Amino acid sequence: MLAALPQTEDPNLLVGFDRQDDAGVYRLSDEMALVTTADFITPPVDDPFLFGQIAAANAISDIYAMGGRPITCLNLAAFPSKRLGPEVLQGIVAGALSKITEAGAVLAGGHTIEDEEPKFGLSVNGLVHPERFWSNRGALPGDLLVLTKPIGTGVLFNADLKGWVPEAAMRACWDTAAMLNKTAARVMADFDIHAATDVTGFGLAGHAFEMARASGCSMEILLARVPVLDEALAMYRRGVGTGANAGNREMLGRAVRFDVEFPEWHRQIVYDPQTSGGLLAALDERQGPRLLTTLHDAGLESARIIGRVRPLSGTDLLVFC
Repeated sequence: MLAALPQTEDPNLLVGFDRQDDAGVYRLSDEMALVTTADFITPPVDDPFLFGQIAAANAISDIYAMGGRPITCLNLAAFPSKRLGPEVLQGIVAGALSKITEAGAVLAGGHTIEDEEPKFGLSVNGLVHPERFWSNRGALPGDLLVLTKPIGTGVLFNADLKGWVPEAAMRACWDTAAMLNKTAARVMADFDIHAATDVTGFGLAGHAFEMARASGCSMEILLARVPVLDEALAMYRRGVGTGANAGNREMLGRAVRFDVEFPEWHRQIVYDPQTSGGLLAALDERQGPRLLTTLHDAGLESARIIGRVRPLSGTDLLVFC
């Protein structure tokens, strides 16, 4: 849809909507560029404070995925004020503010409209050096792929509506979704990151596909090495899914190939839509093991090397083996 619109010719727009990246990047000077993004979601949980935390972490993640530092945020809220009291909206904003503050940014205001269903997110601005931002293009053959958070939030949020997820597993899911990618981005800043993105609504497969397509490479991912939240695979095996899985799979079409005989319910995990997922990074294979160790030392124990970048051959941009 956006491809049909006039493209800007401003040379200071380093990353625009033509790039299908996580955020826009606009050069302010030779030393500073603005990273700008917006994201909002419907409630994956009933608790207003937790909803605000997850929505904020999800929106701020786009800044981290570009290698930036968040500085200002604006609330984006849709709220059914005739059905829910003001304390609910206050709880959502309070949860968001806790994550904005943790990120080292400030809340500068926002906008609210009346709607039948609550929706909440942020418009976020950040800063980055105009020659040192990350993009989803730039991955090179031989690079290792590192994922910093486990996947599976989509199916767990849906299964929780049925009361099927054990409490401990659901709490781990909530904690993962509410966790900022701040530590991961800080650690990664000390390494030569060739390409990066965050794993959100398109699932691991969708975001890896976007990186592969933008980089002109193929991604080989070892499915057994992909970190998965407890009970997520069990929920797929029980028949739970999400509304996004089929769309994510259809979007990729024949660009995905499975070279291993995993059952269909197991394959669904790669299409699982993430809310506030981790960072997926491609870097030189000589630096990959050290990055993984440093991430673990920083407390991100679920981080894994999940595969590598291969030269493009044929139409298979993404191979699970």
